[in-house]
Amino acid sequence: MSKRSTSVALFLVGATAFALAGCREETVDAQAFPDLQSCLDATGSGSLFSADDCRQGFEEAQALNAETAPRYDSLEVCEAQYGEGNCGSEQQVTGGSGMGSIFMPLLAGYLMGNMLGGGRGLGAQPLHRTADGRFATPAGTTYANNTGKGKVGAGAFTKAPTTVGKPPLTKATAAQRGGFGSSATRSTSGVRSMGG
Repeated sequence: MSKRSTSVALFLVGATAFALAGCREETVDAQAFPDLQSCLDATGSGSLFSADDCRQGFEEAQALNAETAPRYDSLEVCEAQYGEGNCGSEQQVTGGSGMGSIFMPLLAGYLMGNMLGGGRGLGAQPLHRTADGRFATPAGTTYANNTGKGKVGAGAFTKAPTTVGKPPLTKATAAQRGGFGSSATRSTSGVRSMGG
């Protein structure tokens, strides 16, 4: 009986360790840029990305921004979340489509990740400046800067839900959410150069 108890205990410890190892989020090499030109300027030897990657990532971030950035019913409500001067009309943010009475955060940079480890290629996410001076993706992952490189969790590149065609947030619904991304915010303090 003693031998059986020992082997059962060892099996459980081994299974627990394996399960915990499986729960660790994969990390990827990533870099944040305030604009396309800064990415293009950083290409060359030792760079994570090529000029084509920069262009592809920027286009992907713009498309995701138009599809997933939060939408608000007034400029004041948007700026309460992102800070004065950091919001524009839906038409301005999306390049001409949308309604003039809906407001969205302006693109303040983009995050690119080398997802090759998982066979997924390049990943990109738009970044918005928040009212507290940080930067965040539409899904709520926050960073201290919109420049720098490091390792981030692959989850930072998870697409946020679409906001196109959904009712815009009002002062009351934004307050119910507890402000920008409060329920979905993931801190990335492990990435010293971008977050902290």
